[in-house]
Amino acid sequence: MQVDSVLIRARALTQILGYAIEVYKQECTGVLMGDSVIVINAKDIKVNPTRVKEKIYYRHSGYPGGLKAVSFPDQLENHPDRVIKSAVWGMLPHNKHGRHMLKRLKIYSGQEHPHAGQKPEVVVIK
Repeated sequence: MQVDSVLIRARALTQILGYAIEVYKQECTGVLMGDSVIVINAKDIKVNPTRVKEKIYYRHSGYPGGLKAVSFPDQLENHPDRVIKSAVWGMLPHNKHGRHMLKRLKIYSGQEHPHAGQKPEVVVIK
């Protein structure tokens, strides 16, 4: 059962990534012209129980001894958008094109988002 749920979650992230880099568009030209992606309810994600216990997010302040470590439950409680953002960033190329694609990913922890004026289309992730 765990393998199936992990594959489904990986497919969901891949689908989010595909909309960001125009894989699902007819006129795929190789130019960065994908859609903006809005992810809502980031606080309600479910992950493998082993990942909850073992996953640690690291960041560095740039100063000597400035390494900060945050566990997965703390990160999900305080900044649920960073969990999805770091997962998608791990799948993107780590250069200026990847940073450009990541700017078009908007993640919100709740149901509300300020992009209703752009009339977003709902995409159900299977």
